[in-house]
Amino acid sequence: MKLDMLVFSAHPDDAEVACGGAVLHYRALGRKIGFVDLTCGELGTRGTPEIRLREAAEAAQLLGLSTRLNLHFADGFFKNDECHQRKVIQVIRQYQPDVVLVNAPSDRHPDHIRAAKLVVDACYYAGFARLETYDERQTRQQNWRPKAIYHYIQDWWLQPDFVVDVSGHFEQKLRAAKAYRSQFYDPESIEPITAISDPSFFSRVESRAVEFGRMIGTRYGEGFLKTSMIDTNAFFDFR
Repeated sequence: MKLDMLVFSAHPDDAEVACGGAVLHYRALGRKIGFVDLTCGELGTRGTPEIRLREAAEAAQLLGLSTRLNLHFADGFFKNDECHQRKVIQVIRQYQPDVVLVNAPSDRHPDHIRAAKLVVDACYYAGFARLETYDERQTRQQNWRPKAIYHYIQDWWLQPDFVVDVSGHFEQKLRAAKAYRSQFYDPESIEPITAISDPSFFSRVESRAVEFGRMIGTRYGEGFLKTSMIDTNAFFDFR
């Protein structure tokens, strides 16, 4: 199954919070989109890997994803090496996305930074015809390089290269993110408080969306960073 967009994240819930609105925006335009979680978030303070996998499946339904898979890399300890790159390359070649989204290249969590570099490198190597990878049936895969890779913006403020209007999809984005009940504020939870389980967390998410939206004259926006020069002939399509 070829996808238009493949969204990678170091942990389940990274993408829902950071770019769920853009995913819903392009889903509404008929694009086929899939998610790839690198880890189960097993080092997270709250919840369990099993709970987070169930929550991820619920979030996938709310986003209307074509597929979602988890590569089960070691949370906190996965590396940008040949072994991990090959597994990411296999996924890229399997789904042949035109666009890839991935974690922020600079952020509070080291896993986000490492995931960003790992996926960018794997996207490049996936285009090498002489680099052999095989699918589950042991059939050699065709080389494939996505046309564009963009980073979504997470905890730290980063100046976006462009902003997507998500005004019509913001509430659904929040519903998808809040599918991770184990991770966010729950007045009945007895688990430890974390930075993202604080009651004010989603107020901060909304404030960020308002700030990005202000940049383009809309109510809500999500910002992205480019990894290479954007080529366009559409000067008059810009708003």
